Parts: sequence; C-alpha cells; structure tokens
Amino acid sequence: MRRAAHSPPAAWTEAAVREADDPALRVPEAHWRWSLHPAYQQLRIMREGAASLGLANPYFRAHDGIAAAATSIEGREYINYSSYNYLGLNGDARVAAAAKAAIDLYGTSVSASRVVSGERPVHRALETRLAAAYGVEDCVTFVSGHATNVTAIGSLFGAKDLIVHDALIHNSVMRGIALSGAQRRAFPHNDTGALEDILRRERSNFERVLVVIEGVYSMDGDFADLPALVDIKRRYRAFLMVDEAHSFGVMGRRGLGCREHFGVDGSAVDLWMGTLSKSLAACGGFIAGESALIDTLKFSAPGFVYSVGMSPPLAAAALAALECMLEEPERIARLQERGRELLARMRGAGIDTGTSAGYAIVPAITGSSIRAARLAQALFQRGINVQPIVYPAVPENGARLRFFVSSEHTEEQIRSTVVALSEELEAL
Repeated sequence: MRRAAHSPPAAWTEAAVREADDPALRVPEAHWRWSLHPAYQQLRIMREGAASLGLANPYFRAHDGIAAAATSIEGREYINYSSYNYLGLNGDARVAAAAKAAIDLYGTSVSASRVVSGERPVHRALETRLAAAYGVEDCVTFVSGHATNVTAIGSLFGAKDLIVHDALIHNSVMRGIALSGAQRRAFPHNDTGALEDILRRERSNFERVLVVIEGVYSMDGDFADLPALVDIKRRYRAFLMVDEAHSFGVMGRRGLGCREHFGVDGSAVDLWMGTLSKSLAACGGFIAGESALIDTLKFSAPGFVYSVGMSPPLAAAALAALECMLEEPERIARLQERGRELLARMRGAGIDTGTSAGYAIVPAITGSSIRAARLAQALFQRGINVQPIVYPAVPENGARLRFFVSSEHTEEQIRSTVVALSEELEAL
C-alpha cells in the first residue's frame, strides 16, 4: 500500500525521533545551512531591496580586456575609474614581456613555499629593488596584499602588546590585529593629538606598541602628517607601520610614496607595507624595513612560511613595472596632474569630495547608499564606469562614488566626466 504523500519515510521518522531524544542533535537549522547564514541573509535583503528600486548590480562586471583609463564591458567602451592601474603599467609591453620570460624560465608556479624549495632569483631581485626604493636594509614579498597585513601583524605582536591605529585603517590591518591577540585602540582620522593622548596614557602598560596608518587612505584620498607621526613614535618608543598600498607610485616626484613626499628617511618608519597590485601591475604585498624584521617574518609569519611562493611571472612583472616607474617619472607627474584636475573640477562644480588631496583617489560623497547606487548606474549608462561605495563599507551618510585616477586619463575624459557627474547629481 502506498504511503500517504505527507508521511515521511520510516528512516526519516526514526531520525527525527533520535534528534528529539539526543540533545547533541538539537541544532537550529540556521546553524547548519548556508542559505540561513546571517551574512547571506543580509546580502539577500540588500539585493532584493536594490532590485525593488530598479538598481542593477554594479559589481563583478566582466571587462573584455585590460582595464586602464578606458575599458570595454560587453563590447561597449567606457571611461574607467574602477581600476588601481595608476601608472598605466598593466598591459605595458615591457611588463608583459618580463612576465612571459619568467614563465618560460620558471613556469607559472614555484610549486612550494619559498622556505623549502620555492625560492627563485626573481623573488630576491624584486625584494632587493624594493628595499633600495625605500632606503632600508631588506624586504620580503607575500602572495597577497591583504594577507601581508594579516600575517605580519598577526605574527609580530601578541597579548602583551598594544596596536593603535587610525580609525579609517584598512580591513586587513584589523584582521591582523585580531589574529595577534593584542589590545587595540583607534584614534580619530589623522588626529595626531588624539594618538599622543592614547600613548601618554597607555604606553607603560604594554610591552611592544605599534602605530598603524595608511599612506593615502583608500576611501578618502587623503594622507597623514608623517613627520609628526615619526616624532611621536620615537618619543613613546613605539613601532610605526605605514600601509602604502595606495601611495607607492602615487606620491613623491619619483613615485616613492609618502616618505619621498615628506622627505623622510626610510629608516624612520619601522614597517613599510605595500602592495604590488596597483602601481606595480602585478599581485601580492611586501614588508620593507631592517634586516632583523625581515628575517623574523621569513621564518615566523604563517602567510609566508606556510604559503606557496609568489608566482614567478607576477614577481617579474612587478620588478619590470618598478623599473619603468623609476625610469619614467613623467608618469607620476601626469597622474598627480590628472588627480588634481579631477579634484578641482569636482569641487568647482560643488561636489562634496571630502578630505581628498587629489592623489589618485577622489570620492564624490552622496550621503546615501541609494543615491550612490543610482548615480553610479546613471553614469554607467552614459559610458562612465565608477563604483559606488555604500554602507557598511562606509557610514551611510558617507556613501560615495570612488574615482580612481590613472596617468592615462586625458583632460577631456576628466572634463566630460565631471559634466556628466554634475548633471546626474542634479537629476537625482
């Protein structure tokens, strides 16, 4: 006789009985299904809300080729402000040739951690050149910029230490602090007085103290008073770390970052951190500093010791891009000129650019996530690709469009972009 449609199989019934009788099996469904995970639920709600407002998903758009000052998406050309290709070296023939030569010589992978058998001469060549660029003793590269901060901070500091950071510091630093187990204090953005107040109160309560800032802040496009921070860290016997992900290749006459911009000696900062994915047209990260620091990281940082070494073509590409940058300071000059021009035109049009200094990153603050999303969609329809940055990446009243400038943008592209941005803002 066929079982009624609503009756579960006997095995299911027995399992349900066992679950009811065994406390170890009484687990809420939300705790073992990904579709009920809080992060997915939040994402689903956001997507449904955007769809109800007629907003298309602006993320994960597939580019047809190299994305620089211009790009092609689904066969249509766009002025592009969503790329870290600050110096236009991604796609440069010399950089591509170096990567191809490295593939021919070493293959596409070193197939092991560098500690055991993954070391290749191109790794040390890149690290030596980066150390020279910073005027410090040594450098070590990692396969990921985000992982560089996580593993370096996580392995160098511990429960008896204190890490003090700018309130707008990058997620990778926050993850590194959490991994380290150190105590954490935040100071208001670029407020050196508040930083000193924290150190005055707290320094004697901890062993090692690390102060972490960014060179150019990735959401706002401004930067800190580096000489003042160097003075503070010396007086309070602290370490200073500068994340130059968005300032190396961008600031200074030769693109050597905020140390060149301020005329600060490389040894004045204890940990120089940078990424290879922006001005240097590759992928990965690095820490530069004194040899004792680099030796420590190479034998104790999990993200180096237990990770495969950087892919040879990436190391070779970054090295070639660095040489191009040093040989062609006109790229940096043009990037800085275009950044200043975009900032001046936007401010002249009454657009809120916050505290941006015009070094490659210029936000257009809308004050609302919905306004930011609508504005980005309107500009995309007009052939301008720029991403909205919305809550929770920034506070709701700080939602914005974030414009990344390239040395390859033209004056006409900048001018026409600001005209379109002004018109669409007015139409919202």
